[in-house]
Amino acid sequence: MNFPSELKYTKDHEWVRVEGNEAYVGITDFAQRELGDIVYIDINTVGDEVKQDDVFGTVEAVKTVSDLFMPVTGTVTEVNAALNDNPELVNSDPYGEGWMVKVTLTDAAAVDALLDAAAYKTLVGA
Repeated sequence: MNFPSELKYTKDHEWVRVEGNEAYVGITDFAQRELGDIVYIDINTVGDEVKQDDVFGTVEAVKTVSDLFMPVTGTVTEVNAALNDNPELVNSDPYGEGWMVKVTLTDAAAVDALLDAAAYKTLVGA
């Protein structure tokens, strides 16, 4: 399993990559492995401010549907359009092309309270 050190993680298995006042959000390698083959992603929160820990969408795998929880408070500015035609990008490249949303952060300092790679690795028992 992959745990990029430049990312922050949540206990709900989302990751965050901060670039200035914006952040990219996706699900972790661990989460996509647990879910299995992802077949559909439903995110309809573009333009909305989503509070930390609130649901910003769902991901559907062959066996289950799972909520996606926002790791930080921010306004969703973009959904990864590539996932509409190719949701399996989340399985093949969860930390790269498989990102889910881009948000403008309300409080960038809140990212510091998230898990680092070592803490997340311990959480999932890897």
